[in-house]
Amino acid sequence: MRIALLTYSTRPRGGVVHTLALAEALCAAGAEVTVWSLARGGGFFRPIAAGVRVELVPFPDVPGEQVGGRIMRSIALLRDAFRPGDYDIVHAQDCISANAVPRCVRTVHHLDRFTTPELAACHERAITRPYAHVTVSAAVAAELRDGWGITATVIPNGVDADRFAAAPRMVRARPYLLSVGGIEPRKGSIDLLDAFAIVRRTRPDLELVIAGGETLFDYREYRAAWQARADALGLAPDVLGPVAHDELPSLVAGAAAFAFPSTKEGFGLAALEALAAGVPVVVRDLPVLREVFGPAVGYGHDPESLAAALLAAVERGHRPSALPSTYTWTEAARRHLAFYATLA
Repeated sequence: MRIALLTYSTRPRGGVVHTLALAEALCAAGAEVTVWSLARGGGFFRPIAAGVRVELVPFPDVPGEQVGGRIMRSIALLRDAFRPGDYDIVHAQDCISANAVPRCVRTVHHLDRFTTPELAACHERAITRPYAHVTVSAAVAAELRDGWGITATVIPNGVDADRFAAAPRMVRARPYLLSVGGIEPRKGSIDLLDAFAIVRRTRPDLELVIAGGETLFDYREYRAAWQARADALGLAPDVLGPVAHDELPSLVAGAAAFAFPSTKEGFGLAALEALAAGVPVVVRDLPVLREVFGPAVGYGHDPESLAAALLAAVERGHRPSALPSTYTWTEAARRHLAFYATLA
């Protein structure tokens, strides 16, 4: 079976991580897999297993380009380069790639609300045009069914649990709470500041570390509001930005607790990686995260309850969790291949 997996970026975001891991597992299962992507900033953020073919479409930066224009240029460049006739299955992993190809399967990782006209139209077409749909959780499948009358096949993510379980713990000058995903509205970054300010009243020795944040969107206004809130609270979190692939597991493993206060998620892969490292995790109380994590994590719905759960997590300390090992990329690939077979 010749499969094309399409993603919008070579940089580390959840959907890109999913695409590469799934491609490698499908290849290991005997499929012929090609990953197509816009080359934002060069090649992929990590090496890819031998056997997976890669097609990168150059995507140079355009100074001053607005988000809407960048989206439309992304779609056009990928559309012009892609060769659909080379594949039995064309599987788009995001809004941009689903708009760039004429006929595809689509994985809907999560659903968004956009005010930029180009983004709103892109989002709608990427849901309604594909002829088959996959979601990584039942909660997102229910959103598709209720909002669009679309029935999706649920295939959860895998987790590279061994990579995080084996990582040595990073040692920093002070114990730290860690959040991965950068500073943006969907990640609940301002709520995290407010929660951390409460935590510091009891544990002034803790620092807040924020990693990641590579994104296509312009969050400068939100980040300015975040910085103003941090200043008002007298906080100075250590904002690392994107962390090298080989360094991330140790950073995660060294955390006193992992904070995941996202307001919208499709699965919660970063939080599962933290659990694999034995780190206690606190997430926002969302149906999708209840579905994936059950009792394995702490929950909060606002800064006060998030702070209480984080303090309890720090006191509880590191302990192994069996949950991450129940989600494997081998199983995800097997289920994808069975799904693809039904489309023939």
